Amino acid sequence: MKLSSFRYLVKQGFDNVWKNRVMAFASFCVLLVSLLLVGLSVLFYININAIIGEIEQKNEVIIYLNDDVPQSCVDEIDSQLRALPNVNYVEFYSREQAFEDLKKKMADAEELFDSLEDDNPLPDAFRIRVTDISHMKDTVTSASAIPNVDRISSPDTFVKFLTQTRRLVTLVATAIIIAMLVVSMVIISNTTRASVFARRREISIMQSVGATKNFIRFPFFIEGMVNGFLAGAVATLVTWLIYSNLIKTLNNFDMLRTFGLGSILPYEKIAIPVTLAYVLGGALIGAIGSVLSTRVHLKYRAANL
Repeated sequence: MKLSSFRYLVKQGFDNVWKNRVMAFASFCVLLVSLLLVGLSVLFYININAIIGEIEQKNEVIIYLNDDVPQSCVDEIDSQLRALPNVNYVEFYSREQAFEDLKKKMADAEELFDSLEDDNPLPDAFRIRVTDISHMKDTVTSASAIPNVDRISSPDTFVKFLTQTRRLVTLVATAIIIAMLVVSMVIISNTTRASVFARRREISIMQSVGATKNFIRFPFFIEGMVNGFLAGAVATLVTWLIYSNLIKTLNNFDMLRTFGLGSILPYEKIAIPVTLAYVLGGALIGAIGSVLSTRVHLKYRAANL
């Protein structure tokens, strides 16, 4: 293709957006809604996953030691715990510290603690956190085999609930995203096909004067890409407004942080990938949708000549 022809076709593509502004606006709106449906669904899943991940990290396993364990053994247990593959945090929790914390929590029971005097009934312990809670049971089993470990307290029921919740969220979110993609592609395809069909006379004239299929399709390619680019840009702006206002609203409720909502990603961290996904995705979908619809129309017309 000559450079002059390329420039002409690109100009035609941009001009067609304005000349056929009614159908272009319809395609723009369909692309915008489709991008928002898919984009917001993906952001919802990412943040739900982040919330569950933060709650997971707050789960601790308490490893209680036998009485009168010498310091050398405590150091050895510390090393063995840190060597476990699924452990990402280890902290020694001395019986003295545990006793002081218990006093603070039970400030109304001073007489009870005074009667104990220096007789501390609490054992030394270790606090550990795991990387993957789905393998917590294996980690607890490995830790219980370490010498001088008396017993282990782990939130097995809550871990099971979180694991099942993560699986359910992943399954539902994946189904929703796939459904949104399918519905969006069907709507976009039908809208683009209607746009091409509305201009069938223009295509027929171009064919009559000997224009090649690629020559006919290229302006539609540019037109679809421009529509998709604009839809992606507006989708980015709408997502930013919705997401930012939602974050501000949630931040007004400090109590919600207890449930892991403090781990919701700020828009600044995802602005660039979200913008690129919307703009590039919109431009690509718009361009491909226009070309495919034009190709189908050309094949249909050729078959009926």
